[in-house]
Amino acid sequence: MTQAPPPANPPSSPLSDHVREALAVTLRGCEELIPQEDWVKKLVRSEATGTPLRIKLGLDPTAPDIHVGHTVVLNKMRQLQDLGHQVIFLIGDFTTMIGDPSGRNSTRPPLTREQIEANAQTYYKQASLVLDPAKTEIRYNSEWSDPLGARGMIQLASRYTVARMMERNDFHDRFKSGQSISVHEFLYPLMQGYDSVALKSDLELGGTDQKFNLLVGRHLQAEYGQEPQCILTMPLLEGLDGVDKMSKSKNNYIGISEDANTMFAKVLSISDVLMWRWYTLLSFQSEAQIAALKAQVDAGRNPKDAKVALAKEITARFHSAAAADAAEQDFINRSQGGIPDQIEERQLALADGAPWGIAALLKATGLAASSGEGNRLIDGGGVRVDSNVVSDKGLKLGAGSYVLQVGKRKFMRVTLA
Repeated sequence: MTQAPPPANPPSSPLSDHVREALAVTLRGCEELIPQEDWVKKLVRSEATGTPLRIKLGLDPTAPDIHVGHTVVLNKMRQLQDLGHQVIFLIGDFTTMIGDPSGRNSTRPPLTREQIEANAQTYYKQASLVLDPAKTEIRYNSEWSDPLGARGMIQLASRYTVARMMERNDFHDRFKSGQSISVHEFLYPLMQGYDSVALKSDLELGGTDQKFNLLVGRHLQAEYGQEPQCILTMPLLEGLDGVDKMSKSKNNYIGISEDANTMFAKVLSISDVLMWRWYTLLSFQSEAQIAALKAQVDAGRNPKDAKVALAKEITARFHSAAAADAAEQDFINRSQGGIPDQIEERQLALADGAPWGIAALLKATGLAASSGEGNRLIDGGGVRVDSNVVSDKGLKLGAGSYVLQVGKRKFMRVTLA
């Protein structure tokens, strides 16, 4: 085994303000920094030499879109990027063909090349909403993985043991329970680790579920004679329900491509407790600013003010400041029974000129699943026509244009003719 060069000597004098700030930025909201002392040495060396550190984040394009939960690690990348370090956004077009077994209790089917290419086209565009595109190095791991070939793959595989691979929880649990483990799944952590060798990374970021893969990268760098990278794991963001991690399958997510009004309203729907965790993991405000805001809330300020500020910050990041302002006003209009500027429109015919009953109209427009549900909504005071609460289930509407509202968020302009 080739010995890695030793890391820089520990500083003989107290850390500079710049290094202390960089360490604080790194640690903010993180789960683990491994090993922290090596990262401090790298920061000291970077400051002394003026050489930016290489910071890597790899994402496999397994789906066409990413949600706000995915941006936790992107936010950390941006914070380190703003300190002057070189960030590398790695698109795992090769590793996606293998399929990441992390957190899986069964084999995950790999995607086709066509699916991977279609998904990859949107990834960087979406990541650029967080990272500074002009200062971001974009790489695809097929650049070095494809040329590796069979001989290179065998040589790579010789640098890691089966015993170490079976220490991985998901592999261990599947083996104990008699579930199958395909040999190609062992290749995934090896290939992700080899990415760190190819990129000579100083720090790799990932979610807590990626810790094993990131540690393999450290091991392989040492095997190839490089100074091992440090690893930084970030927690998995709880979704809108405040219980499960943000996931499309749980329907507790905010897609970064969702419209501004929906995004703003979803942020406002989270609990006051969850709000502060989102501030730590998603906001670009400093820890001092967040602490001051929390102190104001603890002293009696309405927590909704802080939540509105967070909603506007997140909405502006993925849209614009103007869009965030408009989304706030739209939410106010809805909350006060006002009518948003832009709502869906439908046209329905009057059968032989006969007016529509309100419950049947709610069903026909999709604002209620059935006429019975429409009547229950009316009984609960949740239906408005032109901002007026409907109390009569026998209400009929003839020819004309009406704005129907169900609850605080469902609106539709209906023209009957």
